Amino acid sequence: MSAAVTVRADGGPDVGHLTRAADDAGRLRFWWLGQAGFAFEHAGRRVLVDPYLSDSLARKYAGKVFPHTRLHPVPVDPAAVLGVEAVLHSHAHTDHLDPDTVEGLLQNNSPLFVTPRARRDVALERNIPADRLSAVTAGDRVELGEGMSVTAVPAAHEDLEFDANGDSVFLGYILEIAGIRIYHSGDCVPYVGQAELLRNHHVDLALLPINGRDSRRLQNGVPGNMTVREAAALCQEAAIPAVVGHHFGLFDFNTVPREDAARELGEVAGDLQWTLPEVGRCYSVEPAREPAEQLKGR
Repeated sequence: MSAAVTVRADGGPDVGHLTRAADDAGRLRFWWLGQAGFAFEHAGRRVLVDPYLSDSLARKYAGKVFPHTRLHPVPVDPAAVLGVEAVLHSHAHTDHLDPDTVEGLLQNNSPLFVTPRARRDVALERNIPADRLSAVTAGDRVELGEGMSVTAVPAAHEDLEFDANGDSVFLGYILEIAGIRIYHSGDCVPYVGQAELLRNHHVDLALLPINGRDSRRLQNGVPGNMTVREAAALCQEAAIPAVVGHHFGLFDFNTVPREDAARELGEVAGDLQWTLPEVGRCYSVEPAREPAEQLKGR
């Protein structure tokens, strides 16, 4: 598997940069916001995916089996973030579609919010203005401006689920920025036809959850995701040359130790370039210029 892109921690500004005007430089950058959240910046424009930038779940689940206590602080105040043109929400679980984060972002931004059509009512209840909402289902494509678009694909959060109209309850997104195609799976396990679908989209970089799943979590209302090995296998089957693991390190009941994930990826990745990001650190995505062997495990 050749490396179509390289992902580098290039010494760029930390996540506090999001509170200032976006750079006009042509480099594509991203910051991991924790859990499944990412911020992308390119040519003076910003897009967020699944930002959870509050502590609302700790309040909601205080005293419950899984209290949702953060293992790291909120990396950036959503009310201070500037220049956001679009926010993509993969599904309606609060760590992906958080009313407090939406409310904060709206203080200094007027973005387009892209959410599952099957949960449009929830999106409206969680502070998204109707005139800023684009409700989509699998197969829909939304233009986000010059050189930037997003295509919705199905996601299986343990299972593929549909509403009465046949619209997908859980989505992933293929975000195209400056010709680079980035697949954010949302919360997802492997499903039949997924690899072929992604192969047909010629994905350059996958952002995949790696916290796994088990019966205890599911029985307590926490459906799971891919394991580390499943994430690597999906990329290999779908001919995706690079992966960024996420959805770990925020809640103690729903994570995988970083060192264990790194060890497993080292065992199974082969030519797959992999990154386990640090919250708030700046990463760049560029066309590959180095042999794949030199890029693994950054």
